[in-house]
Amino acid sequence: MAKYLLQVNYTLDGVKGVLAKGGSARKAAAQAAAKSAGGKVDSFYFAFGSTDVYVVAELPDNAAAAALALAVSAGGGATVATTVLLSPEEIDKAADANVKYRPPGS
Repeated sequence: MAKYLLQVNYTLDGVKGVLAKGGSARKAAAQAAAKSAGGKVDSFYFAFGSTDVYVVAELPDNAAAAALALAVSAGGGATVATTVLLSPEEIDKAADANVKYRPPGS
């Protein structure tokens, strides 16, 4: 399974939900959502700054990650930016690939 970084930002309604039920309820909701998409949450952290929550999730594929992000955003309580995470081994494989490329002007 692939790893994804989900950067979550709450709307006003989402913040009201966190205040009403707490952070543990949001973590449980994220875990249930990831499980329903065929994956699991590896980590879940609230943060200061421009992003409210950082989630690292393991999901079957890009379609499952997109489905999860769409469901969360469609709920109206948050928006999600999703980043595919690559392991060091995947980067090693990419670095070893023999890609034929000619830069512009060459």
